Amino acid sequence: MAKKISWYPSPAKLNLFLHITGRYENGYHQLQSLFQLLDKSDEIGFDINANSDIKIAEQLSGVPEHENLVYRAAMALKAYAPQRSGCALHIKKCLPIGGGIGGGSSNAATVLVVLNQLWHCNLDTEALAKIGLTLGADVPIFVHGNTAFAEGVGDVLLPTLRPEKWYLVATPNVSISTKEIFTSVDLPRNTPKIDVKTYRFEETHNDCQTLVEKTHKDVANLLRWLLHYAPSRMTGTGASVFAVFDAKENADKVLHLLPDCYAGFVAKGVNRSGLHIALGI
Repeated sequence: MAKKISWYPSPAKLNLFLHITGRYENGYHQLQSLFQLLDKSDEIGFDINANSDIKIAEQLSGVPEHENLVYRAAMALKAYAPQRSGCALHIKKCLPIGGGIGGGSSNAATVLVVLNQLWHCNLDTEALAKIGLTLGADVPIFVHGNTAFAEGVGDVLLPTLRPEKWYLVATPNVSISTKEIFTSVDLPRNTPKIDVKTYRFEETHNDCQTLVEKTHKDVANLLRWLLHYAPSRMTGTGASVFAVFDAKENADKVLHLLPDCYAGFVAKGVNRSGLHIALGI
């Protein structure tokens, strides 16, 4: 009889703004951002075994297993698990890879949060977030599971309740190197800090956007197209961009008009991760 695979959501996020306010001595960037969680998710499946093996059931094309964030997350947590804890991990990708909406980071966080329960590691959220930070700067937001303002390198989080908006997320067929963006001499690194208590979308921006628009015309063209319909912005270092709507039907109408050369979806902004709701955390 085939084993039952337990499936859990791995949600997307948007950076509603991204200000780079300075740089640490170690080269990491100081930033401010607002991580908005969405109700759109990948799915991660867990098939627990007792032979200590960790396997990725479906390999991502071009990504060796030992470099896959899902595999690395499971291996990082394994040191805290009882002996002979193993798992076969299944990945259903729905979110664009490398789009700046947190797909890989969210996948890693889902593995940490779920295996912490299934393996009975009993680590608290802060401990899991510290492990997550070793995997990527965006992993802690998904471990905590709240829409939140972020500072530091993105790991200092202040949960916030945001009004529910609808987002059209669109992605051109381009690949953007986060490393190249953050090492560019043209990247602004001195944006004044804002008071998150007085945050207004229209008074913020994404410090990476102008640089990406100059080097990737498809992103610039898509943003210009979206701005005809609603306030729009790039998320993270791209390549995905988003437009903000008050009503789902308006977002759906624009999605239907989206040129065929772009992939897109409509999602609702949520204050609590679907993963944490599913786990009762």
